[in-house]
Amino acid sequence: MPTHTSKDFAQELRTLRDRLVTMGGRAEAQITLAMTALTERNDVMAKQVIERDAEIDRDESEIDELALQILATRQPVASDLRFITMSLKFVTDLERIGDLASGIAKRALELNPLPNLSPDVKLTNLSSLVQRNLRAALDAFVAKDANRATAVITADREIDRLNASLFAELIAHVATDPATVTRVLPLTSVCRYLERVGDHVKNLAEEIVYMVSAQDVRHRPLPIPGN
Repeated sequence: MPTHTSKDFAQELRTLRDRLVTMGGRAEAQITLAMTALTERNDVMAKQVIERDAEIDRDESEIDELALQILATRQPVASDLRFITMSLKFVTDLERIGDLASGIAKRALELNPLPNLSPDVKLTNLSSLVQRNLRAALDAFVAKDANRATAVITADREIDRLNASLFAELIAHVATDPATVTRVLPLTSVCRYLERVGDHVKNLAEEIVYMVSAQDVRHRPLPIPGN
């Protein structure tokens, strides 16, 4: 009987991990689709992002329920306990990334009928870095790699810098031509949403470091890679 219970517990942990990976992939796909909808002026894609947000909300509820059930019935300790408690935070950040993707899609629907700014403000560098960091965080989770997660945390500084630079560039448009405000405001929202996605990705990375190494790196100096 103890062997059977141990196998069941291991399977529950694998299921929880797989569900988190699936949810992470869904959130990543939502950000990619939302930015494509914006850059390609594709209303159909934007509406798909908004509609699919319900799937991520459902993921959050189901994963929360599974994690709490494991906590209540298995009474895990050590690394298993860290993983399960981390999953409860992990899903919150992933769900909020999904919400932000939906926000980008809504701004795309506002911007798509309007002419581009001249000169155009490119969000490519910011969105690419955010998406790359999200992918790196998910890879670090799968690999249980604290060093990769630490690199994600460090990269968030560049996201903040790019966001500030783009915001200044957009405000300059309004200062030069107040009539551009109807296009600038939605774009500043997109920049802010991307920066917030970066913040949630940083949270994911901090949670991964804690899961792997039992180090709480929030508000603290980062651990030295390899230590």
